[in-house]
Amino acid sequence: MKTILNVAGMTCGHCEKAVTTELLMLDGVSTVTIDLASSTALVESEVSLNPSEVVTAIDEAGYELISIG
Repeated sequence: MKTILNVAGMTCGHCEKAVTTELLMLDGVSTVTIDLASSTALVESEVSLNPSEVVTAIDEAGYELISIG
């Protein structure tokens, strides 16, 4: 499954690494691709993402989840 997350505040490589690290810890997530220009994260997973777990992961990274698409 592919899910696009809109994340506020990502502007640099450190941001990309922090968000990627947290999202990869979620069950079933295999790949995370960050696009800083559009402030999105493309998450590929084997199962549907749990929205509350995604919010927590993004929060742990220090950013704010705007939407899950």
